[in-house]
Amino acid sequence: MSYLLDPPLLVAAGAAIERTTDDEAAAKLLGAATVATFVGVSLALYANAPGLERIWKPFGARSGREFMLTSGLARVDEKRIGPSRHAAALALFALYPAWLRLGTLAARRAAR
Repeated sequence: MSYLLDPPLLVAAGAAIERTTDDEAAAKLLGAATVATFVGVSLALYANAPGLERIWKPFGARSGREFMLTSGLARVDEKRIGPSRHAAALALFALYPAWLRLGTLAARRAAR
């Protein structure tokens, strides 16, 4: 996943969950599982966890962190990333539930 790809994917996932179940408890569980999966994989990518090369290499990124930050569209000097940039990256993870919720609300509005 990446900060450029995750928001639209989470919006789409929220809309799909909204359209496929009327059970509120099941929808909450699916939403929580979806966000947890996105955050877990994304954190692992950002931390350059071994074994995830098959996710970022096809996009031309040099590392999982570079993929998370640029989706492979630009180069990042990881040695120059300071604490404030790491904090900003972590703050983006906090928005993941909001992206999912946006998809849920969009699907509800479209169904009216």
